[in-house]
Amino acid sequence: MIRYLRYVFLFMLSVSLLTIALANRAPVTLNLMPEDMALVLGFGGQIELPLFLVIFGGIVAGVLIGFFWEWFREYKHRSAVTQKSRELDKLERELAVLRDSKGSPPKDDVLAILDRRKTA
Repeated sequence: MIRYLRYVFLFMLSVSLLTIALANRAPVTLNLMPEDMALVLGFGGQIELPLFLVIFGGIVAGVLIGFFWEWFREYKHRSAVTQKSRELDKLERELAVLRDSKGSPPKDDVLAILDRRKTA
């Protein structure tokens, strides 16, 4: 059921994006910098693109900026998890060495009591 809902959602999204693209086919000029600054500096790149490419490009750029922002923001959490996982691995190795050196404890409570009496 969820798969069909996903297909319906993707179909509706694609139809709406196609409609936006068809409605905004007129070319627009994108300038790298304002005209006055371009005259002072001696260069001012410009390009003509369909408006829908500018709209979709802005959406994609915003999503990518958001992803990178979150990735950098969560760095401290990822590093803490990495540190804790290394510490856990070290402690598990130490525990395995201790278990091997002392032998495995008896699995039965009665046997554990008898072993304690033998050593006392």
